[in-house]
Amino acid sequence: MHRVCVFAGSRPGSRPAYTAAAAALGKAVAERGWGLVYGGSRVGLMGAVADSALAAGGEVLGVIPQAGRRLSREQAHLGLTQLYVVASMHERKAKMHELASAFVALPGGFGTMDEVFEAITWMQIGIHAKPIAFLDVLEYWQPLARWIDRSVADGFVDAESAGKVCVDADLTRLLDALSPASPRVA
Repeated sequence: MHRVCVFAGSRPGSRPAYTAAAAALGKAVAERGWGLVYGGSRVGLMGAVADSALAAGGEVLGVIPQAGRRLSREQAHLGLTQLYVVASMHERKAKMHELASAFVALPGGFGTMDEVFEAITWMQIGIHAKPIAFLDVLEYWQPLARWIDRSVADGFVDAESAGKVCVDADLTRLLDALSPASPRVA
């Protein structure tokens, strides 16, 4: 099964559009018959993407570190298809990478950036060839898109690697780019 790993905030953010985008993403993934892999929380954007995928009849796999089950803002979602409890954040990311065939980042904070940048780094050094995208809700990822362009211009990132990272506000176009039928998927 094609599974999309979604990295997202454990908080909802300050704008309703973030939660709406998370819900739309979860629903769209399930409607395509794809599975969803995510951080296992029942709150914030993570909870919204999982709940909408479940409501649309989708498979939802959560991966949460043991310590995360005790955090008040990142409580484990107990209604998932499967919840993996791992010992550490390192194990969490490794398990998410193992389960997923593509990655999407919704708006989020430091944890979201850590997770998606590890996926990008692994793609860049050849550990995987899975597509990576940022759903650009309210132009949240535009500073990152400019940074990617600058990093290429200044010689820190090669254009080929940068070209494999999709930043798009259009959900359908973004999911099409992550599709197993897409030429981007190796």
